[in-house]
Amino acid sequence: MTKPNILLVITDQQSASAMSCAGNRYLETKAMDSLASGGVRFERAYCTQPLCTPCRGSLFTGVMPHQCGTEFNGKAISADMRPHELGNLLRAGGYECIYGGKWHVPEIAMPEVNDHGFRTIAGFDDTLLAPACRQYFREYSAKPAGSREPFFLAVNFDNPHNICEFARRMALPWVDLGEPPPTEQMPSLPPNFEPPDLEPEIVRIEQASHFLIYPTRGYTEADWRRLRWGYFRLTEWVDRQIGRVLSSLKESGLEQDTVVIFTSDHGDAHGAHRWNQKSVLYEEVIRVPMIVRVPGGNGGVAVPHLVSTALDVLPTVCDYAGINLPRHLQGRSLRPLVEHRAQAEWRSEVFVETIFDGGRGYNTAGRAVVTDRYKYIVYDRGRDPEQVFDLAADPGEMHNLLTETAGETLRDRFRRRLQDWQAETGDRFPVPGYRDGARAGGPRT
Repeated sequence: MTKPNILLVITDQQSASAMSCAGNRYLETKAMDSLASGGVRFERAYCTQPLCTPCRGSLFTGVMPHQCGTEFNGKAISADMRPHELGNLLRAGGYECIYGGKWHVPEIAMPEVNDHGFRTIAGFDDTLLAPACRQYFREYSAKPAGSREPFFLAVNFDNPHNICEFARRMALPWVDLGEPPPTEQMPSLPPNFEPPDLEPEIVRIEQASHFLIYPTRGYTEADWRRLRWGYFRLTEWVDRQIGRVLSSLKESGLEQDTVVIFTSDHGDAHGAHRWNQKSVLYEEVIRVPMIVRVPGGNGGVAVPHLVSTALDVLPTVCDYAGINLPRHLQGRSLRPLVEHRAQAEWRSEVFVETIFDGGRGYNTAGRAVVTDRYKYIVYDRGRDPEQVFDLAADPGEMHNLLTETAGETLRDRFRRRLQDWQAETGDRFPVPGYRDGARAGGPRT
């Protein structure tokens, strides 16, 4: 396959588990399921930072947020990264680069005049994206085949991010969900509804710091079940919009020439550990959907390889586009895994960073290291800042292994690996036992 079209579909704030093809019985995601049945679903895909601008800046540059300058919402990608952005790389490689929907790096919509390599077809409006894509596919397919450049189309939906407004009982911008059913008909509470043992103190301090962001302090169990109902309905709604895009692609006769990549910028806790929204480093927040479908590929495959979505999307897209990668990237192309080619080695860990958004809390920073079995979390302040989980035995992250001597041994190994990674990426997070002193600001006990 040479120079295929590439369609990148991104939702906002969708957890990996929020798909029926992932075994979730509380929703039905027909479009996402169809992609999975025709492609490869990566079961352990992680974002680089669970916040919109940081992860989106990371995804379009292929480096961590602290490397491209987008550690906070409202920050732009560093100017020196511009030639290495995905749109500019593909445009230089002979692709027509098209953008629709949410951008948020930092403008909420991609400016019509921009230096990111894209032509825009729709702004920040989930209701306009599917019609705009349909119109684009029609116009593209009407061109003589010999005069068409391959396209790279990035389609960015806002939902299920509107769970933020739903939690605050505000009007939703794109969809009216109607009245929730009786409590007994709503999704049940998750098995890991309660906070884990020995949870870092700062997690609850941050949650209490800004009611608008975390309006759930007084939630009853019925309120939490309502929030989960809303989250799954919003996910189903955006799934239908994705289905319209995929149908238009097929109707235009372009499906067999197009690689489709689907992911989300980050997840949402939707009740896990009594948490809503993002920023914390629990699985529901940092593990996201990742599906790749290629023409003629073997579908219906789920693989357990560790994926760093924002680091791996750019190398994957460039691999299919036949574009040489910049040497500074740490991500890997997923193409060999999608095409079921044997891989002698794959990564054994992924790294995630976080900063609780400044101005809406204490600016707490954190890091996570995830391996095939274990996970290490550390924050930069408060009592008990570290967590170690055995994800194989404890997928809900309820038992902090630091209550055991064996957990301390694992913690020390993770500290050393995190320090090595920091040296590789220029990260200055204060790993315990490595640098003295915490960052300025916020409570310390």
